[in-house]
Amino acid sequence: MNAQRDYADLVQRGLTLDLTRGKPSPRQLDLSDDLLKLPTSYRTADGTDGRNYGGLQGLPELRELFGPLLQVPAAQLVVGGNSSLTMMHDTIVHALLSPLPGGARRWVEEPEVTFLCPVPGYDRHFTICERFGIKMVAVPMGADGPDMDVVERLVAADPTVKGIWCVPKYSNPSGIVYSDETVRRLAAMPTAAPDFRIFWDNAYAVHHLTGDPAELADVLALAAEHGNPDRVFVYGSTSKVTLAGSGVAFFGSSPANVEWFLANTAKQSIGPDKINQLRHVEFLRDADGVAAHMRRHAELIWPKFELVDRVLAKELGGLATWTSPKGGYFISLEVPHAAEVVAKAKAAGIALTPAGATHPYGQDPDDRVIRIAPTFPDLEELEQAIAGLAVCVRLVAEERG
Repeated sequence: MNAQRDYADLVQRGLTLDLTRGKPSPRQLDLSDDLLKLPTSYRTADGTDGRNYGGLQGLPELRELFGPLLQVPAAQLVVGGNSSLTMMHDTIVHALLSPLPGGARRWVEEPEVTFLCPVPGYDRHFTICERFGIKMVAVPMGADGPDMDVVERLVAADPTVKGIWCVPKYSNPSGIVYSDETVRRLAAMPTAAPDFRIFWDNAYAVHHLTGDPAELADVLALAAEHGNPDRVFVYGSTSKVTLAGSGVAFFGSSPANVEWFLANTAKQSIGPDKINQLRHVEFLRDADGVAAHMRRHAELIWPKFELVDRVLAKELGGLATWTSPKGGYFISLEVPHAAEVVAKAKAAGIALTPAGATHPYGQDPDDRVIRIAPTFPDLEELEQAIAGLAVCVRLVAEERG
């Protein structure tokens, strides 16, 4: 195959295709259209008028529904607005301005605050750290999660290491699931900082793509078992379950951490959108209702993941490696000279997340990782985009010799 000729043909086609973000497709959003007809009553389960102020922790019935799915006791779960990223951002702000349980002082008073960042990872975690001047240290990811030998060494030796970002299930972008041993070591490891926290972004807790859902060890229970009950902050949302812009988000932790979080949140809110929480309870009903709804998502998404795998295998066998996840929203493609590949794809009308976005400060030292987000385009557009991406990979390989 002549890569230069294929690339010239690709540019000539004038494509406008976008694989940059993990967005639900319109057909996925259609699955939740009935939310727009709900709730049928503004009264909560205990008779409270959901139209009024109050209920800062969120509806008990919604916490009961999602607590088991996120492995958090309902009494230790907080329901927020539509964005778990907002809750993560606010948690950092609260820690900067108010001492955490177990901490001697506010993070803003520390000479330096450091976070460990397993890579490849989620770019929006990194941008939160950048915004607040938090130093980031990359930790390599393996098939079972972050390299725990590296993590344990860093957290034990350096009291400025205050946190680690984790997407433990169907990780963004590699799709890996943390092993039970990795979760146990995270929960049990000694840390130099008494207020060290695991930011457990369980964004894809229910996002299975096959009939064989992955299991994840209960990090909150393990941390308590090993004498570190306040170590873990758990996050989740319905952003890719119901309506991406009109979902509900969750924060879960120990009783002490929840009390700390709510005391700070009370200074910025008199209560969340309980009407939206009511409609989610009515629409999803129970754990079986969530599972059935997510199977409908999988019927739409799984063929796209299979298509990407098939096209890459046909076009790039021997030139690249990629993940074949069984859940989540992303595929991680590794190729030499990733930045050049992304630039050539952009010139051909195929938009990809910038090379390096999967690493702190946007710098992938090996220049290898490209995140593929296959969910939003229809199958025909996706096939064009992946085939075009493969042409760009082959062209760069040919030019580089």
